[in-house]
Amino acid sequence: MKITDVIVTKFVHKTRKHQDSHGHSHPGPEKDATQAMLTVRADDGSEGYAFQSPDALRPGIVDKFFRPMLIGEDPMARERLWQRIEHQQRGSGGHLADRSIGAVDQALWDLAGRALGLPMHRLIGTYRNKILAYGSIMCGDELEGGLSTPEDYGRFAKTLVARGYKAIKLHTWMPPAKGAPNVKLDIAACAAVRDAVGPDIALMLDGYHWYSRSNALKIGKALEELDFLWFEEPMDETSMSSYRWLSQNLSIPVIGPESAPGKHHTRAEWIRNDASDIMRCGVLNAGGITPMIKVAHLAESHGLDCELHGNGAANLSLCMTVPNCTYYERGLLHPFLDYEVPALYLNTICDPMDEEGYVHAPDIPGIGDDINFDYIRDHQIP
Repeated sequence: MKITDVIVTKFVHKTRKHQDSHGHSHPGPEKDATQAMLTVRADDGSEGYAFQSPDALRPGIVDKFFRPMLIGEDPMARERLWQRIEHQQRGSGGHLADRSIGAVDQALWDLAGRALGLPMHRLIGTYRNKILAYGSIMCGDELEGGLSTPEDYGRFAKTLVARGYKAIKLHTWMPPAKGAPNVKLDIAACAAVRDAVGPDIALMLDGYHWYSRSNALKIGKALEELDFLWFEEPMDETSMSSYRWLSQNLSIPVIGPESAPGKHHTRAEWIRNDASDIMRCGVLNAGGITPMIKVAHLAESHGLDCELHGNGAANLSLCMTVPNCTYYERGLLHPFLDYEVPALYLNTICDPMDEEGYVHAPDIPGIGDDINFDYIRDHQIP
């Protein structure tokens, strides 16, 4: 089997998710959005797919890096192909991002699963068939009845528990929201949620990414009193020593790094330096599925849990293979959005949740995306 082509298809779909000036998602009126689908095609007719932003799959990236390195190669040689592309990253002038590399890697894993008629988790080695999901709440906003007050968070948390969630993660207010960041408001939202759901629901906080050490410590001490499960990304992750300091000064587990560049290499340094209590990584941040597997095994070898960042079919499939992972991140969730409705370019959501709060292993071949190819074809743009 040889790769014959690498194709990017851009298309328009409808969404109610809007990004603010800092890149955080919030609900809003329905609008058009552009998405890109990467297709890797082999000479036996097999294809693999991955979705990514059009910026990460620009024609220049595909023509300069992906096609020359992939066409004519064995699509099953995922490790070799990932290494070849990743080694070109340094000389790419910043154009070859981790998300771009990760899209190729996802498409190759998807192709393998579809060609063999197996879900991706079975290719890697299935550990479990279901996993508890935590409801990951969107960042705070200024929408009446949305997530504008601590009381809003408490009410929404009750709704999530009624839906079946046994764990909830908060993202609190971040710029450009008025008055953000605000230590007291963050703590108040966490307290409101704990009061609303009681002592038996696991709670986490994903904080403002650039709090100082003193502010992160203040919030962390409050989370200890509220019996939160973990504290995520309260400071700039380029300062690994700040996370080591925070981990040493809190009893609540500090989890990271979420967004630090460097893939498994960076996370090896965090483990070596005891910079966090729980390892954090996801397909988009790691540069693909192949390096994400390395991170999970590395964490396991050092006795650390490895919690995957973000939702989606690839992360869900990986959750089924990582024994030292406890939860799947389901979201982002908001009172004004219905998470159960799939994007128009998918026939179904990849992560339906049962009444007990579990998300089950995908059973369709490949990564697990049930793609609406007709919709993509009908809404394709140049």
